[in-house]
Amino acid sequence: MLALKVMLVIPTRNGADELTRLMESLAKQRASIDVCVIDSSSSDRTVDVARHYGALVHSIDVSDFNHGGTRQLIVDQHPNYDAYIFMTQDSYLADSEGLDHIVAPFLDPAVGAVCGRQLPHLDANPFAMHARFFNYPSCSRVKSINDAAELGIKTAFISNSFAAYRREALIKTDGFPKHVVLSEDMYVAARMLIAGWKVAYAANAVCRHSHNYSLMEEFNRYFDQGVFHAREPWIRERFGGTGGEGLRFVASEFRFLGLSHWRLWPEALIRNALKLLAYKLGQKERLLPIRFKRRLAMHKRYWDGPFSEGK
Repeated sequence: MLALKVMLVIPTRNGADELTRLMESLAKQRASIDVCVIDSSSSDRTVDVARHYGALVHSIDVSDFNHGGTRQLIVDQHPNYDAYIFMTQDSYLADSEGLDHIVAPFLDPAVGAVCGRQLPHLDANPFAMHARFFNYPSCSRVKSINDAAELGIKTAFISNSFAAYRREALIKTDGFPKHVVLSEDMYVAARMLIAGWKVAYAANAVCRHSHNYSLMEEFNRYFDQGVFHAREPWIRERFGGTGGEGLRFVASEFRFLGLSHWRLWPEALIRNALKLLAYKLGQKERLLPIRFKRRLAMHKRYWDGPFSEGK
């Protein structure tokens, strides 16, 4: 690992079994770093698991959890680190060099953030498998704002299920936002790119992470995505919209399913139609009452918080 002081941060909530799997993968790493678990009032053994593996534990009330604000809380409370790696409790490292590889791009002082590669969980369904293969290719790349003309919104793509941030870049771009419903990672990456930092994709830094979303869960998530993009129009204005990427995704999914999964073609059509509908509804969220948005959203507590009406 580079001569950097690094902290790994894991938000948790009732995930004892998943956290055990993640901690076991961390124990096999060649690199040794400090681990901080920030737990949202778990009622199972999550905190016990974290302490068993030697992690520093911060506990917050579940009502205080915020995708951006909770992560920034740890950054603010632990300022003596050069970089922070973020993972989620349902991810785990695929080999013993993941931590080394996720920070290696910081050798370039212009790199402000690094996104690792995500492979699907071993029990992933074909839709979850394709989503990972589409979004996380096998080739590494370092992106700058100059790549926006070619990559569009994918220029700012990053996922806090396995990503690293240089503290200097994070602080100079005002850190993780509190006001977004999700995609705090893309928000930060976009701000870094606009400020002149680079964002790296490290294909050799590999974790396992995926979701077998139901049709309704996928609808809920894409509604939240629509809300995010509606409230942060500067991202689409600077990097381009999601329409072209969506069409590429659908075409890629049908090629991935192929004839061997032809029985899933109708579900794929319905699934993608629902995602488009949900995203469009999210973009029009200001026309909807909060009680309706709460029902449509994946992150329902957001609509009970201080940012439900916007910034």
